[in-house]
Amino acid sequence: MATGIFAVFDDIAMLLDDAAAMSKMATKKTAGILGDDLAVSAQKASSFASERELPVLWAITKGSFKNKLIILPMAFLLSAFASWLIVPILLLGGIYLAYEGVEKIYEYFIPSHEHKEIDTKHYTKEEILEKEKTKIKSAIFTDFILSVEIVMIALGSVATQPLTIQVIAVSFVAFVATIGVYGTVALLVRMDDFGFKLIKIANDEKRVMKKTGELLVAALPKIIKNLTVLGTVAMVLVAGGIFVHNIHQIHDFLHFLPDLAAEFITGLLVGAWALFFQRIFILFRPSSNQNTAKDD
Repeated sequence: MATGIFAVFDDIAMLLDDAAAMSKMATKKTAGILGDDLAVSAQKASSFASERELPVLWAITKGSFKNKLIILPMAFLLSAFASWLIVPILLLGGIYLAYEGVEKIYEYFIPSHEHKEIDTKHYTKEEILEKEKTKIKSAIFTDFILSVEIVMIALGSVATQPLTIQVIAVSFVAFVATIGVYGTVALLVRMDDFGFKLIKIANDEKRVMKKTGELLVAALPKIIKNLTVLGTVAMVLVAGGIFVHNIHQIHDFLHFLPDLAAEFITGLLVGAWALFFQRIFILFRPSSNQNTAKDD
């Protein structure tokens, strides 16, 4: 009886060792997209009022965990019974990411009328909260697309392992990624508050502490600005990478370019087409005003 129990413990220990080794390998494979995820998430979180940053981040983090709870079972089922669906799903996600990235580039050079109004219009508290909810939903949806990519890459790196190892390793990567990414973003967006506290504590007596606080306060806008740019580039790169790595014709056509250049060009082209068709759809979609006029 005792021998049987020790044998079970030994099997569990071996399983955990294998799962730990596979988790480490899967984490290495997804390191690049985790960096992109961080940049995109920081960009999404940077447009909220200071006092709303942490509540909004917590809402996005909870949404990210829910995304993982949806994606992980679906990924394991698809891998086992319908692996042919994985690539089409990734490509659809890639189109969305490319569209988001290119739209931000387009709006930077050609700001729309709606974007100009947002800067000047005075919103009520209810309107601000409603806009906040819309931004949170957008951030959670973007997180869903990036999470699919992270899970699929992690799953591909342990595809030859038994199902139990796959479940443990990929789940570990998915949930640690969420904690790591949004924990880092939370620290970044509250960096200025920490700097102000250091300045307040230091007064004029502790110069090093005061200088450190001033540096943190001054650095935050620059970091957020750089992360906004990196987040936009990251979305285009991730999208382009999905197409380059899953459609061999594109890979073969751009084989003479460095990987990053091929992925960025592909992402820009896919995003430009997506943005073009989206604008065409809006242009020819009957407006609510036209419908009302017809009814009258």
